[in-house]
Amino acid sequence: MHDSVNNFLVQSSHGLYCVPGDFYLDPSKPVNRAVISHAHGDHAVPNSKTIYATAPTISLMQRRFRKSNLSEFVTLNYKETVVLNEVKLSFYPAGHMLGSAQVLMEYNGERYLYTGDFKLQKDDSCEAFEFVSCEYLITETTFADPVYNHPEPAEQMNKLNKCSGNILLGAYAIGKAQRITRLLSDHCPGKRIFVHSDLHSYHRIYENYGFSLGEWQPYSKQEFMNGDHGICILPPNQFSRYSRNKSVIRYFATGWSKPNHRCDEVLSISDHADWNDVLTLIEKTGARKIYTVHGDGSALKSHLNSSGIEVTLLHR
Repeated sequence: MHDSVNNFLVQSSHGLYCVPGDFYLDPSKPVNRAVISHAHGDHAVPNSKTIYATAPTISLMQRRFRKSNLSEFVTLNYKETVVLNEVKLSFYPAGHMLGSAQVLMEYNGERYLYTGDFKLQKDDSCEAFEFVSCEYLITETTFADPVYNHPEPAEQMNKLNKCSGNILLGAYAIGKAQRITRLLSDHCPGKRIFVHSDLHSYHRIYENYGFSLGEWQPYSKQEFMNGDHGICILPPNQFSRYSRNKSVIRYFATGWSKPNHRCDEVLSISDHADWNDVLTLIEKTGARKIYTVHGDGSALKSHLNSSGIEVTLLHR
């Protein structure tokens, strides 16, 4: 093991391990006891013996892994407390997707906050981010670079309103696709929203937890192709099958300026914090010691070099 947060969290081949609490945060491999911030595949793997997570995260994980998951799940509501060994653990909304949680760990009078993935932008498809004070902040830095200033979603939706033809819209299956569906319902009233069958079960989980995604219908090739104001949302593996289709306009929703998937246009919608969001987070938490994960924290370290705030880069 190497790289540590005050010897409270240490970096291992399985991810961040809480020494006094004897648990892992978002481990990359099955472990005895895992605390999962949200249901995306780079944070939630199956078959840890015991998994602590919010109820929506558990529902999404059970849908993703189906019968292959052998874990015992322990549901932890936001702001509810559980004590693991001598560590007091509680969840707070991270705003990244349905059920996403920041993990607050309290031990020996000090507060350690792990953000998981988070965003501050308004998103009516999930719980809104809440600021939590702490001494030690372990934050994602996916877009922690001054070049990233995520545009307002309504501005991006207007791109779609200006298109007269049918649109194929690629979006990650869990989180992004549901947010896009809600945004389309809110900002593109003249469009018919079709959703690929691979996404239906995830949409229903969102709606079962009380988050309306607006008016959408299952994808029908005949209905979609015979109309001229349709938008079909589909996951990346299906989107790639239409890479040569010239009868539709192909958008891909992502925070990256250059997506990994071939498309005609980028819909710049990110579910991660941008540069200003990360700086706001640091200010609001009051943390004086910052540890970066899930991204390159070097720009942040350089920016805060003369501020008295210590930044350490942790690598996975």
